[in-house]
Amino acid sequence: MSTFDRRRFLQGATAAAGGLALAGPFAGYLASPAAGARRLATVLVPVPDEKDGVVRLHLPEGFHYRSFHDTADGVTLDDGTVLPPRHDGMAAFPARDGKAWLVRNHEINGPGTAFGPGRPYDPKAQGGTTSVLVDRFGNVDRAFTSLNGTQMNCAGGRMPWGSWITCEETVNGPDVGPDFTGAPNVELTEPHGYLYEVPAGGQSDRNPITHAGRFLHEAAALDPAEGVLYLTEDNFGFPSGLYRYVSRRRGGHDGRIHEGGRLQMLAVQGRPGAELAASQPVGSTYRAWWVDIDDPNPRFRYRRGQPAPTTNDQALRYVGDQGRAQGAARFSRLEGAVFDRGTLWFTSTQGGGAPEVGDGPIANGYGNGSGQIWAFHPRSGTLRLAYESVGPQTLDLPDNVTVRRPGGALVICEDGGNGNYLRGLKASGELFDIALNQLPGQFNDEFAGATFGPGGHTLYVNIQANRALTFAIWGPWDQLGV
Repeated sequence: MSTFDRRRFLQGATAAAGGLALAGPFAGYLASPAAGARRLATVLVPVPDEKDGVVRLHLPEGFHYRSFHDTADGVTLDDGTVLPPRHDGMAAFPARDGKAWLVRNHEINGPGTAFGPGRPYDPKAQGGTTSVLVDRFGNVDRAFTSLNGTQMNCAGGRMPWGSWITCEETVNGPDVGPDFTGAPNVELTEPHGYLYEVPAGGQSDRNPITHAGRFLHEAAALDPAEGVLYLTEDNFGFPSGLYRYVSRRRGGHDGRIHEGGRLQMLAVQGRPGAELAASQPVGSTYRAWWVDIDDPNPRFRYRRGQPAPTTNDQALRYVGDQGRAQGAARFSRLEGAVFDRGTLWFTSTQGGGAPEVGDGPIANGYGNGSGQIWAFHPRSGTLRLAYESVGPQTLDLPDNVTVRRPGGALVICEDGGNGNYLRGLKASGELFDIALNQLPGQFNDEFAGATFGPGGHTLYVNIQANRALTFAIWGPWDQLGV
């Protein structure tokens, strides 16, 4: 049994750092001093897996789950693909008979043979996506490879026209030296670090969206009103940035993400190079503006079959350094993102804590905190710190995020080292527990890819590891406040 009281994320009625009143677009997320004294406790209990009775999760009373696509079982998909590991970002789309199409990332690094049939983007890259038709209770109908030949497919974003944008969290390629693993990139045949579009229930065309940038992509979230695609960057050992990809077509990105757009990076008015990874008062609010990235898709000189002279560190900073030279803001490891009711919510995994003294590389990651959650309101151009963890027992390294319904609680996946939870963050300001990973021998493996199926009945979520699996979780979500 687990019981935790969580700190409220809204404290006070004025902004401290930006000097802006907390009103207008964020007024619905203010808490009175009296309300700020309330804390929400959630009791989690061991719940057996409907698949085989083994306890793999602790959940609130009344909740159930079934696991599926466990790589320990040696799963073979309908197209003959041996299920790859490291299930990561994911989205659910409505299908026939109340079922859902899941499009699921596999965050696999290093050169090697591409999984699955068809024409891979790069036959020597091992990442990609699989698509799964599943019912509300985790029973799989069919599954297949929908994108292959990519690398480090981390998170992404669900598009309203029925496709998934999958993001490569790497800049590897034959033109770039080895990454943190030390594995040479000589075998790779194509550059990586891009977005790809995958239609629900169908096949990706395997064409990268190069104008959206070659950098350590994490998540994507579309503003449906303006057709602007927001992008997060998780540049582990260096400052990260918040980007937007603006279509040059009238109506913005509508029906697919188009090439030929303009990539921009967020800056703070009056504070060039603002250091936003450091601890600051919750509610700090800033006026934002955007600087252009003139060369979003760098290609570096190299000779095929030989190690590239451009180092990985040089390549992974190339795009962001263009923005920082113009005053773009510095964040810590931006990961999950979701657009809800006119606001972009995104996580800064190691935000908070003491400020960094330089731009890296920093071996244990840029940022000295346990996590922040930011909110950006495009119509007003305001950026606000919505939550900052006081320590790992409160919220430990927030990663992917989703919502069940407009204005509902944010559902947050943890990627920490103290036993990983799914947390909920209510608009009223309370943080509470939804699930605890109790996978035998893998308590510290991260939750990833949280997404709700049609009607909000089922939460689908992954455990991202070499031994990976997906859960379908259902229960009284309204009673829980999700």
